[in-house]
Amino acid sequence: MNNKPKTRMTKQRKAILRVLKNTTIHPTADWIYEQVKKEIPNISLGTIYRNLNVLAKNKDIMVLDYGSTYSRYDGNPENHYHFHCKKCEQVFDLELPCFHDLNEKVNEDTNFKAENHRLEFYGFCPDCR
Repeated sequence: MNNKPKTRMTKQRKAILRVLKNTTIHPTADWIYEQVKKEIPNISLGTIYRNLNVLAKNKDIMVLDYGSTYSRYDGNPENHYHFHCKKCEQVFDLELPCFHDLNEKVNEDTNFKAENHRLEFYGFCPDCR
């Protein structure tokens, strides 16, 4: 059974999703706005943010929240790991197997109920080393 909320896939959401699915740079909302504006010139930044929130709520995209400074968006909503370069600040997908048993370990060893987890690595990318 699919527990995904039903929301209409608007022209704006389709364009945002298309932009995110066609990049691996984990862009900011401003970058997405500039790309979508090429297709929908009268779109506003507010519309981008509202639709990113809807897409994230529907689990169509992943939000990489870095506190109060900024968020980055990932067109791959499946659980996977990231590497954040401390020098150039790029975010890279890591081709590693996901350790789904970490959720089970938390559930077995604590009073918490883990449904998913986010694991990120920080350091220097090959270009910045």
